[in-house]
Amino acid sequence: MKLFSAADVRRCTQMFLQILLLTGILFSQSKNNDSSNSPDIIYMNCKCYWGAINEFKDGKPHTSHWKLEIVRSHEESLTGNAISVKDGKIIAVSNYELIKNTASANTKVIDLHGAFVMPGFNDAHSHLASGGSAKLNVDLEGTKSLTEMKERIAVKANSAASGSWVVGRGWDHTKWNKVELPTRADIDSVTGDHPAIFTRIDGHILISNSAALKVAGLTKDTKPVQGGGIDHDSKGELTGVIRETEMGVIWDKVPAPTKEMRRKAVELALADAAEHGVTSAQDNSDWEDFLVYEELEKEGKLTLRISEWLPFDAPVKKLEEMRDHHDSQDPMLHTGMLKGYMDGSLGSRTATLLAPYSDDPKNSGIPRYTQDQLDKMTAERVAAGFQIGFHAIGDRAADMALNSFEKSGVVESRNLRMRIEHAQVTTPEQFARFKKLGVIASMQPNHLLTDMNWAVSRIGAERAKSSYGWKQFLDAGVTLAFGTDYPVEPITPFRGIYSAVTRKNEEGTKTYVGSPLTIDQAIAAYTTGPAYAEFAEKWKGTLAPGMVADFVVLDRDITKVKPEEILKTKVLRTVVAGKTVYEAK
Repeated sequence: MKLFSAADVRRCTQMFLQILLLTGILFSQSKNNDSSNSPDIIYMNCKCYWGAINEFKDGKPHTSHWKLEIVRSHEESLTGNAISVKDGKIIAVSNYELIKNTASANTKVIDLHGAFVMPGFNDAHSHLASGGSAKLNVDLEGTKSLTEMKERIAVKANSAASGSWVVGRGWDHTKWNKVELPTRADIDSVTGDHPAIFTRIDGHILISNSAALKVAGLTKDTKPVQGGGIDHDSKGELTGVIRETEMGVIWDKVPAPTKEMRRKAVELALADAAEHGVTSAQDNSDWEDFLVYEELEKEGKLTLRISEWLPFDAPVKKLEEMRDHHDSQDPMLHTGMLKGYMDGSLGSRTATLLAPYSDDPKNSGIPRYTQDQLDKMTAERVAAGFQIGFHAIGDRAADMALNSFEKSGVVESRNLRMRIEHAQVTTPEQFARFKKLGVIASMQPNHLLTDMNWAVSRIGAERAKSSYGWKQFLDAGVTLAFGTDYPVEPITPFRGIYSAVTRKNEEGTKTYVGSPLTIDQAIAAYTTGPAYAEFAEKWKGTLAPGMVADFVVLDRDITKVKPEEILKTKVLRTVVAGKTVYEAK
């Protein structure tokens, strides 16, 4: 006797509901000669991947250490598969021969020419405004040497008004042949009378020239603020490298961008997201950038669903005012969790570790808080009903975050869906703690593509075994939510998916220790996982009737191609609320 799985039951139920819905539309039209129930748009001739959900039963992995439900269109070989949309939501995903009869003279029909269609990507961790701003300032991403970095800076400095600030971001010394941090002398040589600062790719350290240090009042005798650092050379002089919270001392002296500059940066970031198939983003930008998002939404120009994070360090009263500022039920734009920083990054050796760095034995990173400070602040914000996501890259930082979550009573209030962002270096015991506390692992697999070049030297072979452990989290029953950390990494999701399913570098020549995910697990972590992480799983993340019509059209079926082919994927069309926001030329 054949037993039907939950996936079979769900699939049959959805098909039955679609038939009932389509039959009802046809009956209403024939009876009333009324086209008001007809779809606004029908996307036809596509191969639809409905979605993937990582599910767990009774707190334990359901099948083969986990339960994954794949909901696909019932006949993938059928060239007439179609999606019908009305008022920004999906009516049906079915055979075009059936769907077309629901159309009216006002229904627009778009032929997708047999392309692969899947739910839009939800980037669970991004910095949109920073990504756009990088395109307006000195973009140092991809520089292959200190010389190239200086050349790019010189171009901007030579054209800028005398004495004006020159800023930029994106350099990564670990990718240079000579793996050494730049110094203020290096930057002085190309910046003239301009105060200038340039943030590393990870955003956790910057290099300043002498003019900027003077404006900020930093000297060799300055004591860093809590959670910050100031580098000195062997003679006790400032090198120009400023770390973590101390960076704020200099940034406070940089003139704030104008509203026009902010809007331009946001528009560039939105275009970048649309071009790469991202239909939702959970974003950490300034409040002034959120006001720009509001302006764009009012103008009908917001092309991305955004859940905006608020600063954990802000006073609770201020946070409540910010939360109340915008409709929390707005499906396009609203405020979300509180973002707090436990530590820095591995690349900058500021991530906080339980034991010293393997390649820097006197250094264990820079914690932003004491445990008592963190516990008190977390308890206050939990009491006010805020979801919290802590940036924690090192295992000590993860421990501090988990300790505060546990003390604040989140086990009893799982509805807040606490998160740890990055969770790169973890101990084997921490996977179970995440599960026990109901903490979401918000991870960025694309980081491994860069970090695998030096991660083992940073943390050693033993700690590496439980680092970047997305499969270990999933096996432990922990919800995964994937993102890119844009602009630390490009916003394209395909690099992250490739990394998740291979644990190899982009050339395929190096493999990092640990188990990869399946393609369906990775897609779930990039769609339904992030939707759950922002309390939106009931209305987005899959291509089911009643869900919002957010989907991407790709030039290949990423569920079937070889992993290395995923990296070559091109987005042909991005659709948000049924409307095309990007179409490849």
